[in-house]
Amino acid sequence: MLSRDYNYRCFALNSANCDVAVVEGVMGLFDGYDGKSEDGSTAQIAKWLNLPVVLIVDAKSMARSVAAIIKGFEEFDKDLKFAGVIFNNVASERHLNYLKDSLAGNVNMPFIGGIAYDDKISIPERHLGLVTSEDNPLSAETINNLSYIIEKNILIERLLNILPDINVITPCTLDLISPKVRIGVAKDRAFCFYYQDNIDFLNLFGGEIVYFSPISDCSLPENLDGIYLGGGYPELFLEELYNNKSLMNQIKEKSNEGIPIYAECGGFMYLCNSICKEDGKAYEMAGCFPFGIKMLPRLKALGYREITLLKDTIIGKKGSKIRGHEFHYSEIVKNNGAVETVYNVSTKANINDIFEGYQISRTIGSYIHLHFGSCPDSVKTFIDSCILYKKEMRKNNET
Repeated sequence: MLSRDYNYRCFALNSANCDVAVVEGVMGLFDGYDGKSEDGSTAQIAKWLNLPVVLIVDAKSMARSVAAIIKGFEEFDKDLKFAGVIFNNVASERHLNYLKDSLAGNVNMPFIGGIAYDDKISIPERHLGLVTSEDNPLSAETINNLSYIIEKNILIERLLNILPDINVITPCTLDLISPKVRIGVAKDRAFCFYYQDNIDFLNLFGGEIVYFSPISDCSLPENLDGIYLGGGYPELFLEELYNNKSLMNQIKEKSNEGIPIYAECGGFMYLCNSICKEDGKAYEMAGCFPFGIKMLPRLKALGYREITLLKDTIIGKKGSKIRGHEFHYSEIVKNNGAVETVYNVSTKANINDIFEGYQISRTIGSYIHLHFGSCPDSVKTFIDSCILYKKEMRKNNET
């Protein structure tokens, strides 16, 4: 989604005052958005940032075969550096010894640990991935147990001695602009997926962030100049959201009034007429968009996206390009009215001319999670839209 320079700056800024920095990988080491290149892969990021890789190998039901797997990883890309290997799902001490013995004389990668299978430390999953920390918080006891497992089974000192000192050039930090507008951001168990960079950018350009809960707050925060509804799991909390009609009605009124509202994925679903569960039971939602949403038993869309704005909007000028990601198990099944689309969407699979990004007044909704770091001007435009709305409200109140 983001450029090499942006990734470097993000890493440098966030690791500047750290003793150890860990960059979490995604999918397999070499898996990106297609089978031809490394683009979008953990391996690419590791090379961009000049970081060594700790390879985690699921060793369940394997012994000497792990050496062949590791050798393949070592030789697949000679430009990639490895710090060592950790075996996961180890059955016993005897099993671990087999795994370690297989490395001798066959691979260069040092052994740095082995973790035994333990269902007590598994994180439950659901249709969009792991259950989030909002719904599955780790207790102090669990965290202590995890720490003990790492200290007992990982050769921490060996790993730290292998890791290089990374000399990154920390980019100059920009001074925060004094708050110009108040932006309400939905944040609770139903709406919990946000790129932290997006929130930071809103702060940076003059937005005062005020969090609210569509599940439990009976009213919006006072004196809002804009609203941001991110992704999450509204389909798991439909009854609670439906029962909080006062808040939904306020959001609909604000949308009709012209307040800038940006909504993505779960937030977009919440702004539609209704959401229907797989069992056929439907719940009325805010009704800003004349759509019905239906949950599906299978994945509807997954992948990187780039949008080109077809006209001036609250998140950018005509022709602006913004990148993001799409991942959902629902679709629009009822369209009860003509709604303007302002996104021309292209995918990394080179599928173009998909029209999305629904706009009514100053409300925009889409399934795509946009990352403002791909186009910082989009944040400035959103802030400017909020300032305009604020001036309009002040003028109306004076008259």
